[in-house]
This record gives sequence, structure tokens and C-alpha cells, in this order.
Amino acid sequence: MSSTLILKKDHFGSQKDIGNAMSEEDAYVLLEEWVTNDKLIFHMKQVGHLMKVYAAKKGLSDYEQHIWYLAGLLHDADWDQWPDQHCRKIIEELEGRNQDPRIIKAIASHGPRHFGVEPDSEMDKMLYAFDELSGLIHAYSLMRPNGYEGMEVKGVKKRLKDKSFAAQVSREDITDASERAGIAIDELIRFITEHQLRT
Repeated sequence: MSSTLILKKDHFGSQKDIGNAMSEEDAYVLLEEWVTNDKLIFHMKQVGHLMKVYAAKKGLSDYEQHIWYLAGLLHDADWDQWPDQHCRKIIEELEGRNQDPRIIKAIASHGPRHFGVEPDSEMDKMLYAFDELSGLIHAYSLMRPNGYEGMEVKGVKKRLKDKSFAAQVSREDITDASERAGIAIDELIRFITEHQLRT
């Protein structure tokens, strides 16, 4: 994430829209309209998948799992066409569609250093935690003959320390996100490698 756009707001969506979330099909229609970069679409699918799996393992309801999924699936939807408006554009779109404010807040806070919005809820923090780290881990899988199969935490951490590998991935954000979520880097890596979307 190379650009910075401080959002200058601390309220997202409306409380009256809690319980209102678009279908997965509608979310994909939005992605098809906004995103042409297949790698970016795959990244968003990965993060959405991780968010849903994590929410399911926490025992959250089907609806809660769905909004966690949507937050992950749509968090970078405006990056392809409007990088200078990331993530203001997707926030405005979701607010205009009267989407659950928790989805919008999670997206707004997935890069506090970039957008100036603090991740407060567990959903906010896990979106931030999965975003950059899953990108680095996927880049590592692409250079391995067997992809994710047999991937070990120590191998990922070696790439994490190598600043020239996947140089666009912010190590600062990964460390910060891990601390905010209260989950050790090793544990996050293990969760991502075990539950990552592989197709």
C-alpha cells in the first residue's frame, strides 16, 4: 500500500443499517465492475476466505461470518481504478448502499497508518492482520515447487526478515497488526498457511 489518504472521519455508515449486508453475488458484481486485476481479485478472495474461516472458528453466527467475509472481499475494491481514493471510494459506495456499518468500519481501519482510522473491533483487527501477511505468504507460495504444501512458519519468517522479498509488503504494518490483534506472528502465519485459499 504505497499511497496515504487520511479519511478525516471517525463515523462510518449508520447504526440503523446493522443487519443489512449485500449478498456474495452482489459483492462479486461490484468487483467485476471495479477490478480488472486478477491478482488483486485473488488477494481479496483470500482475505475474505480467511476472515470467514476465522469468524466460523470463533463460533460467530452465519450473518456475522458473512459480514467478516464481505469486509475481506471488498477491502481493496477501489485500489485498481482509484488508488488515490483508496479506501474512500469503497466506503462511499457501501454507505450509499446502506451496508452494515461494521463492514465499512473494518475496511476503513485496515491500514491505520495510511487512513488514520483505528481498528477497534475484533473484525477490524483481524482484517488488518490478515491483509499484508497473507499477501507475503502467497508470494512465498508462488516461489515454492509445492506451493503451500509443507510450508513452515520458519520459512515464512525468513522471507519476512528479507526486506527485498515482496518489498511492497509492509513489515511495519504486519508487526503492528499482530500486536493490535494480540496474536503472535507465528500463530497468524500458521493460521494463514493452514486455511489459505489455494485456488
